[in-house]
Amino acid sequence: MTRISTGITGLDDILSGGLPSGQMYLLQGNPGTGKTTIAMQFMLAGVAAGETVLYITLSEPRTELNSSAESHGFNLGTVPVVEFVPDEAALQAENQYTVFHPSEVELASTIQRLTTEIEARNPDRLVIDSLSELRLLANDRMKYRRQLLALKQYFSERRTTVMLLDDCTADGNDLQLQSIAHGVISLDKKQRSFGSSRRQMEIVKLRGSAYREGYHDYTIRKGGVMIFPRLVAAEHGEDFPSEQVKSGIKAMDAVMGGGVDRGSSVLVTGPTGVGKSSIAMQYAVAAANRGERAVVYLFDEVLRSAKLRANGLGMPVKDLIENGKLQMRQVDPAELSPGEFVWQIRSDVNENDTRLIVIDSLNGFLNAMPGEQDLTLHVHELLSYLSQKGVITILVLNQMGLVGTMHTQVDVSYLADSVVLLRYYEMSGRIHQTISVLKKRIGGHERTLREISFSEAGISVGDPLTNFKGVLTGVPELLEAEIVSNDEAAGG
Repeated sequence: MTRISTGITGLDDILSGGLPSGQMYLLQGNPGTGKTTIAMQFMLAGVAAGETVLYITLSEPRTELNSSAESHGFNLGTVPVVEFVPDEAALQAENQYTVFHPSEVELASTIQRLTTEIEARNPDRLVIDSLSELRLLANDRMKYRRQLLALKQYFSERRTTVMLLDDCTADGNDLQLQSIAHGVISLDKKQRSFGSSRRQMEIVKLRGSAYREGYHDYTIRKGGVMIFPRLVAAEHGEDFPSEQVKSGIKAMDAVMGGGVDRGSSVLVTGPTGVGKSSIAMQYAVAAANRGERAVVYLFDEVLRSAKLRANGLGMPVKDLIENGKLQMRQVDPAELSPGEFVWQIRSDVNENDTRLIVIDSLNGFLNAMPGEQDLTLHVHELLSYLSQKGVITILVLNQMGLVGTMHTQVDVSYLADSVVLLRYYEMSGRIHQTISVLKKRIGGHERTLREISFSEAGISVGDPLTNFKGVLTGVPELLEAEIVSNDEAAGG
C-alpha cells in the first residue's frame, strides 16, 4: 500500500505514515475547524512530492482562498485553483431557468465542468471544497448519494487521491457520506467558558489500514494546522543504566534512601507556601550542574518570580539557563491544550535529550482541562513514557488546607513512584516545616520526619524529629518524659 503525506507531521503519525493513495477521503467539521487550511497543506505536500494537484472551490472565491493562504505564509502560486462560485451575471433575473428546476441544470453543469477540469489536468491529488454546495444543488438525498457514488467510481478508475470537504451543515449526521468514503477525518471545536477554544480531531474510519484511535488535540496557527497525536506510552521505550540521582543536599538524599532512581517519578505534595516548588527546583538545578538538561514547566508562578525565588535560595539559575542546561517555561493553562503540553515535553525529551522534567503544578495542569475527568489518564501515559525514556519527573501537587486534615483536587499519588510530603507544624510560637517520604517503589527510604528550612544559604534539612509526636497534626507534643525514662534505662 502506497502512502502519501498529508503535509501535517502529526496527522501522518496518527495515520501510520500518511493516507493510502488513490482513494476518496472525507474531511468534515463545523465552520472554523480548519478544513480549508488542512486541504491547502495537503495540496502543498503534493507539490513538494512532485505530484500534479488540483483545488476546486465551490464555496469561497479564489481571492478569499489566497488571502487565507497568505495569512499562513502559504504560496498557492504552484497550486491550480478552479473556482466554481457563481458570478454576478448568474444572479440576474434574465439568466434564471424557467422550464427546468434550477438545481437539475446547475448540478449537471457543475459535474460536467468538474469532470472536464479533472480530465484536462489529470491530478494525482484533488480537493473539492465543499460538498455542501453539491448537496444544495442535488436538492434530493438519493440523487446526492448516487452522484457521489458515481464520482467515487470515476476517481477510483483514475487513481486520484481525493479529499472532500464537508462543513456538516446538513440536517443530522450524513452517515451515508461516511459510508461512501474510504476514510473519514472529523474535526471538532469546543468552546470554553474562559480562554481559547479547544480543538480535537478523530479518525472515524480508514479502511484496510491501521491508525491511532481516539481524540487528538490540534491548533491553528500561522503556518497551518498542528496536530498533537495522543501519547501511547507502550509505543516508546529504550534501555538506560540504573542509578540514583542526587539532589545536591546530603540530608535530603538520605531521606530519599540515597537519591531518586533514574526513570522514576516523584510527587512533592503539601500545603501552599511550604516549599514544594523550591525542592523541585533544587533537583532541576542539581541536574543542570551535573551537565544534564532539565526543564521546569511553570503553571502557577510567573517566570520572573520563579527566577527570583531560586536566586534567593542560593540557586543562581541565570548561568545555567544561558548555557542551555536549564530551561524554565511559563505555561498558560487558558491557552494550552493537554495534548499540546504533552507534545512539548516529548519534543524536549526526543530533540534536546532532556533528563529531568518538573511540572509545577498538577493543579495548573488540571486547570488546562476544566470539567474533564481524564487528567489521571494523561498523567499515567506521560509518566510511563518518561519512565521508559529514563527521564526523572518531579510533580508538584498543592493540597488544600494548612494543618490537620488536607485534601487535593485530584488524587494521583498512586501513579508516582515516590511521594514526598511537606507539612507545617507549630512549636514555641513559630511555624516550622517538615519533610518525609511516604512511598518509594524502588529501594528503601527513611520513615522519619525531618525539619526543613529555606534561607539565602539554600535548603537545609535537619536531623530526624525523634522527640515529638503528632507533628503531622500541626501541633506536636514534646516527649521529654519518655526521653528521660529511656536515658535512665540505658544508664542502669
